[in-house]
Amino acid sequence: MSMRTSRVQIDTKTRLIVSAVLLLSTFISLGSQTMMVTALPVISHQMHVSLNITQLLTTAYTLVIGIVTPLSSNLYEKYSNRQVYLGIIGTFIVGTLVGCFANNFYSLLLARLIQACAGGLLMSFQMTTMISIYPPQRRGTILGISSLVVAFGPAIGPTLSGIILNYLNWHYLFILILPLMILLWVISLFTFPNYSTPRPIKIDLVSVFESLIGSGLALFSMSVFGYNWAVASVMLLVGIGILYIFVKRQLRLKQPLLKVAILKERSFRLMTMVGMLAFSVLLGTEQLIPVFTENVSRVSSMESGMILLPGAIVNALCAALVGRYYDAHGPKGLIFSGAILMLIATIPFLTITKDTPIWLMTVAYAIRMAGNAMIFSPAMSESFVAVAHEDISHATALNNSLRQVSGAISVTLLIVIAGLPHSLVTGMRVAIWVTVFCILCLSVIFASYLKHKQK
Repeated sequence: MSMRTSRVQIDTKTRLIVSAVLLLSTFISLGSQTMMVTALPVISHQMHVSLNITQLLTTAYTLVIGIVTPLSSNLYEKYSNRQVYLGIIGTFIVGTLVGCFANNFYSLLLARLIQACAGGLLMSFQMTTMISIYPPQRRGTILGISSLVVAFGPAIGPTLSGIILNYLNWHYLFILILPLMILLWVISLFTFPNYSTPRPIKIDLVSVFESLIGSGLALFSMSVFGYNWAVASVMLLVGIGILYIFVKRQLRLKQPLLKVAILKERSFRLMTMVGMLAFSVLLGTEQLIPVFTENVSRVSSMESGMILLPGAIVNALCAALVGRYYDAHGPKGLIFSGAILMLIATIPFLTITKDTPIWLMTVAYAIRMAGNAMIFSPAMSESFVAVAHEDISHATALNNSLRQVSGAISVTLLIVIAGLPHSLVTGMRVAIWVTVFCILCLSVIFASYLKHKQK
């Protein structure tokens, strides 16, 4: 990819083709990530599996994305961009096919995990390519478009799922996606250009093993905490220990699996943290609302999806505009305004009851999503300001991996917290207070970043 050259030079027409194919496939992949949100109660009932176990269909998907993403940067360097993209989409098609014919929970979970492997690689590939094929002065706009897809895909997924489930069974969450991805693969086979030169790098298998085992144990321990605190604690500690060894190894290697040293760059580290917290709030709230409305408000999966729809649209519109504003004025006004909007829109959820009107939840969620878009895109753009061009693939892999990990932890943690009290209403309020804490934390981190930047 471009990190092997000073800058990718391709004509405008080719650039548009690459951008369109990448953004559409990433949108479908990310939409499928959250399509299960509104389907969980349906699948739980039909398969006679508890909701906590069924939750793995969403949390495991996000966790696997976080696990495989660190592998992406080495794949981009070892193989051509064309080989990587066709391989990723081919893997996603295989996972979708398994889902089309799944007849029990475990085959359905397998389908989701295969899709997740492709989804994690695709997200980093899309971001790295978009940054590489456009000039630096357009980075805010380009990452604004990219973050539109990254945020809007997961946001619209539950709504689309609710509509589909109202008329068809859950298999169609896979069946309807399959022809679209096959079409994109065929189009890419004939039109996707090859603008990178593979390097004969050696992928460090010890690092791969440490990354997979360490992150796997640490992340999946979050799901186990709801059932067995002792086992989960051991998994978490062992996972963190292996990840510590992994990081130390990356700092020694000449060709690391992942350049974790990039985290020493203050702007990348702090703004990635801001993006992680914003994504955690987005994904966590999006997961909580259908659980609450379907179990307390007693609305259908389609109605739950429709509650989220205005928020998804508002988020997309704001993300489209925020990138240009960021290029012209920077992140300060956007991120602080976004945080204030999110806090104001949180008030109805902090006082939520079983009689809270659906329209109020819909409006409050939409305002929260507007605020989130004002934070997420600028944070992602700002995190790359000091990253060297040759390190972009590693930086995007780190950024995406950490963001997905934070999202997975957020979803798992908030669902566990919401289910702890006897009343789901009380649990929902407590879980929303956790999101308030996240918003305050990201504001403090961003203020610290600005203070250092001014110095």
